[in-house]
Amino acid sequence: MNKEFSFEEHPHRRYNPLTGEWVMVSPHRSKRPWQGQVEDMEEEKRLKHDPDCYLCAGNTRVGGEKNPEYTDTYVFTNDFSALLSDTPEGSFSKGGLLKAESERGMARVVCFSPRHDLTIPEMEVAAIRKVVDLWAKEYEDLGKKEFINYVQIFENKGATMGCSNPHPHGQIWAEETVPVEPAKKQVQQLAYWKENGTSLLTDYLKIELESGERILFENEHFVGLVPFWAVWPFEAMIVPKRHVARITDLTDAERDAFADAYKQLGIMYDNLFEISFPYSAGIHQAPTDGKAHEEWHMHMMFYPPLLRSATVKKFMVGYEMLANPQRDITAEQAAARLRVLSKEHYKSKRNVFN
Repeated sequence: MNKEFSFEEHPHRRYNPLTGEWVMVSPHRSKRPWQGQVEDMEEEKRLKHDPDCYLCAGNTRVGGEKNPEYTDTYVFTNDFSALLSDTPEGSFSKGGLLKAESERGMARVVCFSPRHDLTIPEMEVAAIRKVVDLWAKEYEDLGKKEFINYVQIFENKGATMGCSNPHPHGQIWAEETVPVEPAKKQVQQLAYWKENGTSLLTDYLKIELESGERILFENEHFVGLVPFWAVWPFEAMIVPKRHVARITDLTDAERDAFADAYKQLGIMYDNLFEISFPYSAGIHQAPTDGKAHEEWHMHMMFYPPLLRSATVKKFMVGYEMLANPQRDITAEQAAARLRVLSKEHYKSKRNVFN
């Protein structure tokens, strides 16, 4: 008997036009993964100001520097920077197979708030807007440096993602070369721009908004969605409706909308299992090499590891490491699960906020 192919029933591959890569989807293995048990985890209690936290206002960091009594955002050069601006130039090559070259750069730490006990979804939109403004300023200032050609803004949230300090913060790494992931997107977006005269994500957003299947929310200027090609169980992205190449291209209204979208997605994530939801997130945008990069359409990616509950994670092992990424729950199922959640943070219902 001939069967009719179904995304929701049968194994298939999905193409990521931003990277040119594929993901294997096996929906038959886990039709409704969110019906698994949700663990009752004890709520983490944190102080508004932790005297032992090296990111809190007024405290002394490990390197000996003292933080100012900052009242909103604060940025400083990482005391344990992975990139150094004074790295001497050098290279190595042997037989065309063994290659290495020096890499100059800078690494910055961005404290989102002086409040040690808050995360992005628990902050006010006006406070998150200050984070967006600081990101824009750092992108512009770092990008002006002659040897900086790419500025990577990112956040690791939660110990599950290797975050070494619970204080709300992110990082910025700026370097000479365009890193691997944005370099892939550079190639794909440029090819699409040359062929179609429009940005890849502009046309992709039109398809998603018409369908609605993977849309999580939208405001006047931004859309939150689960990408058709998502790899992680509840992977998501925030995309500006207008074609802008970089964060500094955003208008005041768009920056407000970006902050609002960031908070909305954070609330969805936290409400899913009623925990502070872990993820790695970051902005992909145009390089800072002085070129126009009309092909670029900035976007922010979110990669959370949780699958069935607060304690069940997705691991990239076996087939994923040796062949290509694979997922069970479809992007449509993940979007449907997130979309129906309350827009009010679960802590506010418990009167946990202070």
